[in-house]
Amino acid sequence: METRPSLRQRLYRIIFEADTPAGKRFDIVLLVLIVLSIALVMIESVPRIHTRFGFELEAGEWFMTLLFSAEYLLRIYCSPKPRKYIFSFLGIVDLLAILPTYFSLMAPDAQALIVIRAVRLLRIYRILKLYHFVRAGNLLVLALHRSARKILIFMIFIVILVTMLGSLMYVIEHGQNGFYSIPLSIYWAVITLTTVGYGDIVPLTDLGKFIASFIMILGYSILAIPTGIVSVEMSRTFNEATDEDKKCAHCGEPRHAPEANFCRICGKKLSD
Repeated sequence: METRPSLRQRLYRIIFEADTPAGKRFDIVLLVLIVLSIALVMIESVPRIHTRFGFELEAGEWFMTLLFSAEYLLRIYCSPKPRKYIFSFLGIVDLLAILPTYFSLMAPDAQALIVIRAVRLLRIYRILKLYHFVRAGNLLVLALHRSARKILIFMIFIVILVTMLGSLMYVIEHGQNGFYSIPLSIYWAVITLTTVGYGDIVPLTDLGKFIASFIMILGYSILAIPTGIVSVEMSRTFNEATDEDKKCAHCGEPRHAPEANFCRICGKKLSD
């Protein structure tokens, strides 16, 4: 006879397993609450609105804090290793997200508390717990790891290029017009090649303007190279990490991780 899961096990499945239907619904509700809580923090920072709706905003803040406090305690309760969750990155973020409101009871007039309360914006990292984002994030990290060698070679080439161009501009501008040293000229080459262009250093000679125009055009093409490297690795990593045989019978999504038991789109159970 199959044993019925305990309350603790059911809560764990809902709170921590984002690929289940119940877990997916929980994360959607949690995402809405996170966005609302961040919106309250932003609205509260507007003096005119805070003066007029200060009480309502404070009530909403306490309501959100109590909800997140209950959720934090439930995570500790149903976690197989509570200590591991408490000291994990997201566990610390969860705690920091609720502490500032409680601190306001002890020091309501402390100006420094405004900075502490801004830590609540870190709640947005809770979105990363959603299955889609976790999996996509892992694929991105793996793709970046595979691209590291190519990107490193590209960066070395860029360093050599801006050093040459900066030194050349120092000579062409005769150490004037802001090009007072080679390091300053290299700084100009970097901001020009990246198409930032602060305008604090500007070449005045005709040859200098011509080279500056060439560097600007060159910058547009060079910036596309690392994007292409990562995109190729992302595509290859995604194809390797998905199983085309695991097709969802409910929504028809064809690609899932080999170890996936539920559809990454609709949350329905995948057939074996």
